[in-house]
Amino acid sequence: MVDQFKNRLYHLSPAQLIVSFYFLAVSFSVIMLSLPIAHKEGVDWSFLDALFTAVSAVSVTGLTVVSTAEMFSVPGIFILAFVLQFGGIGVMTLGTFIWLLMGKKIGLKERQLIMTDQNQSSLSGLVNLMKHILSIIIIVELMGALILGTYFLKYFPSWQEAYLQGFFAAVSATTNAGFDITGSSLIPFANDYFVQFVVIILIVLGSIGFPVLIEVKDFLTQKSNDYRFRFSLFTKLTTTTFLILIIVGTVLIILFEWNHFFEGKTWHEAFFFALFQSVSTKSAGLATMDVSLFSEPTLLVISALMFIGASPSSVGGGIRTTTFALNLLFLYHFAKGNRHIKIFKRELHDDDILKSVVVTIMATLLCFSAITILSMTEEFPLISIIFEVCSAFGTTGLSLGITPELSNIGKIVLIILMFVGRVGILSFLFVLGGRENKTRYHYPKERVIIG
Repeated sequence: MVDQFKNRLYHLSPAQLIVSFYFLAVSFSVIMLSLPIAHKEGVDWSFLDALFTAVSAVSVTGLTVVSTAEMFSVPGIFILAFVLQFGGIGVMTLGTFIWLLMGKKIGLKERQLIMTDQNQSSLSGLVNLMKHILSIIIIVELMGALILGTYFLKYFPSWQEAYLQGFFAAVSATTNAGFDITGSSLIPFANDYFVQFVVIILIVLGSIGFPVLIEVKDFLTQKSNDYRFRFSLFTKLTTTTFLILIIVGTVLIILFEWNHFFEGKTWHEAFFFALFQSVSTKSAGLATMDVSLFSEPTLLVISALMFIGASPSSVGGGIRTTTFALNLLFLYHFAKGNRHIKIFKRELHDDDILKSVVVTIMATLLCFSAITILSMTEEFPLISIIFEVCSAFGTTGLSLGITPELSNIGKIVLIILMFVGRVGILSFLFVLGGRENKTRYHYPKERVIIG
């Protein structure tokens, strides 16, 4: 029996194994979050609520059908923080750490799993990548927890509560989880720009991509007599796209809300509201105001930004920033008659262009299907449904307040979206298709009319 199980595991593709591991992570999270010690007394907790919360935590989305502050006890908060950590940095990062502690050799199979989980294209340097990811995230979270916890001493009556709030806020922001234990996200700190600035930094560090952080660290720690350091094309492309999306989002929110939500507010209030919400769309899901107060054009912009999501090999979801950038570059060069796409003195690989188009098409079909289903099963405005679907797929967690009111079918649809958003579209497709097959023969080619 054991041999048959091992044989089946051996014949699974890396993508299928990764998805299986995430299924196990969700199952483990459901059990842990359902423990009596994790809840406050007198709260109702159904299996579907537990499953929804577990998937939201493992996918670090933040959409909830229950109030985190009212549901979980202090031990439950620490359990939830662990699940967020587990989901944020990925199952293979923690798995690699455990393997190394046990003295296990990281073989070819394990490296293939790491490569799939972190969206890497090469088997070399993966173990060091896992070590760097774990160390960077832990250091960032510890610094964030200390800074916020110490600062929160002026907001909360005891140092225990202040540092608990600071700890969870740092973990939630760095993993871009969107969960909060204040009961109202960061709305209590809507006029505290220091808290917002620290949280923005944590969100960016978590969502800009682990390879970017590692390259920045290598650049800062290199010796003056070393060779001239060169950032990779991935770092240049994803960082540029990431920053442009934040700036564009901020500007559009200010323009659309200047005579609406921002009317009567000072310029710095409007700027920080817009900036924080724009950064939060990268996959964070935290908010300094009730986003349902925004106008429909702003909600559509936020939905689009959530659909794009964070960078690859980060804690975030969505189609990812590089996918969006490659689509725009492809359209631009195709319109100019170029068949080879060049950026930052490098030429992009055809396979990467093809993958970006596939990811975008599949993500669009998936979200369109979800919007259609929810439009039939839920009695909410279409803009609210679009917003909720993009938030779930982008593993963002922003909501217009309809999540607890969804039907069981609606909750299941969002569960699927959050799970796919976490494992990634390519892994999801490879799970359906199995292993990559090399073509053994070709048919004669024939042209068809396009456009």
